[in-house]
Amino acid sequence: MKIINVGLSLVVALSLSVAAEDVKPKRTLKANMNEVYNVLPTTANTFEEVFTKGMVYGHLRTNAFRWDWDSPDNATNADNKAFGLGGSLIYKTAPFYGLSTTVGFYYSNSPFSSLREDNADVGLVKSGKDTFSRYDVKTDGDWDMAVLAQSYIQYDVAKTSLKFGRQLFESALTASNDTKMIPNAFEGLSIESKDLPKTTLKAAYFTAQKLRDHTTFHDVITYKDSSGDSWNNNDDSGAHKGLSYSNFKNAGEDTEHELVIGALTNTSVENLKLDFTYTAVPDVLSSAIAEINYKIDLGGGYALTPGFRYMEQFDNGGGDIGGASLSGNLGMDKTPSTLLGYKDRFTLDSSAWMARLVLTKGALKLLAGYSDVADEADIVAPWRAFPTGGYTRAMAQLNWIANTQSTMLEASYDFGKANILKGFKTLARYVVQDFDEAKQGAGALADNKVIHIDLVQQITPQLDARVRFGNVNADNRLDGSNKDSYSEYRFEINYLF
Repeated sequence: MKIINVGLSLVVALSLSVAAEDVKPKRTLKANMNEVYNVLPTTANTFEEVFTKGMVYGHLRTNAFRWDWDSPDNATNADNKAFGLGGSLIYKTAPFYGLSTTVGFYYSNSPFSSLREDNADVGLVKSGKDTFSRYDVKTDGDWDMAVLAQSYIQYDVAKTSLKFGRQLFESALTASNDTKMIPNAFEGLSIESKDLPKTTLKAAYFTAQKLRDHTTFHDVITYKDSSGDSWNNNDDSGAHKGLSYSNFKNAGEDTEHELVIGALTNTSVENLKLDFTYTAVPDVLSSAIAEINYKIDLGGGYALTPGFRYMEQFDNGGGDIGGASLSGNLGMDKTPSTLLGYKDRFTLDSSAWMARLVLTKGALKLLAGYSDVADEADIVAPWRAFPTGGYTRAMAQLNWIANTQSTMLEASYDFGKANILKGFKTLARYVVQDFDEAKQGAGALADNKVIHIDLVQQITPQLDARVRFGNVNADNRLDGSNKDSYSEYRFEINYLF
């Protein structure tokens, strides 16, 4: 496959340019691509040292995608491909009396026409759409993205950190989700404190969001802009299409919203981890998530961790505007002849629960998870962290539609940790998703089975290559059509410096 050949050539080229010593890099990436800073600037004693002791963190990366439908119609379901080449430069000043700044510039380009779709076909691209901006391609023909996604002032005192500006923020429903080229970012104020023993407190007040395939910051929940363009506001795959610019306007409501977050993590009891997160878009909706995980030592190196998560979603006015369905087909601007499988048209009240068992021993991790979304409204979470994440969500799946039950089996193995193959890791997931096919309108959903496999090779501490594979075997829809079965392939390279 041409995409894989190009990727392997880049791996070889980078490998030859990297020293062989196993030197721990300034920054590493977790499996979910979250940043971990191993080395930070030391404290400045003079204003000049604020900059001379500052540090630069670099990231070169490439992502290639191929999506093959089982039954393409070459209209709405057409095979598609995408390719991104770019990276980021992040600069942190040295802290001076607790004050510091961080700026992060990100760039992505799709320079090879043979590895991407034509301009007119950008709307057909699925998982690879985050390598470019569909809006920029459509309006200006631009396949590159250049974004100052991080730009904040930070103040640290004791074990508390305050950030103001453009930043990344991880919580139960918000994430940088930096698995493509440019992360999901927010604009506003956040605070994190670890001053209390074995407790982490986080809070945030955000006024804007920038999704991964956008070059500008936009509203945190409004779908479409004033011109009706669906690619120039919050068009996340989990966006609520009924909470649109025109619907907010016609309801006499504001189209600019805030995202308020409060979170607590506590590990005071040995082997017990408690999490609570509150998330709200004032006057639209809010949610509360409680989670408990307890680690049990089974002996012989084995450990079993049962986990449980419960989410309650509250309608604070958004239901009357957007309706119960993420599709927007029950919104105030629609005239549906039925409730499309929902019990109450104008509500966002809903809930979900999920449970899992995680068994670990050395390099091996096994997980069995289950999730159940109430037969009420769909769960609204367009901020790139996933309500079912870590329990039943597989790559590229949205399984928090009302009355959806999902079961997942996951296995991961670190061959390097087992001293079998240095730097090599694997992960495999099998998920059965049982949708309520009547939801969102007849024929809109189909039960499916998902296979997701990751292969990761850490070539050096700074360089890794990843192959990802996903297959969805879906039933026919209620109308008899087969529009949901596909295979997708991803190839990724990351080099940190």
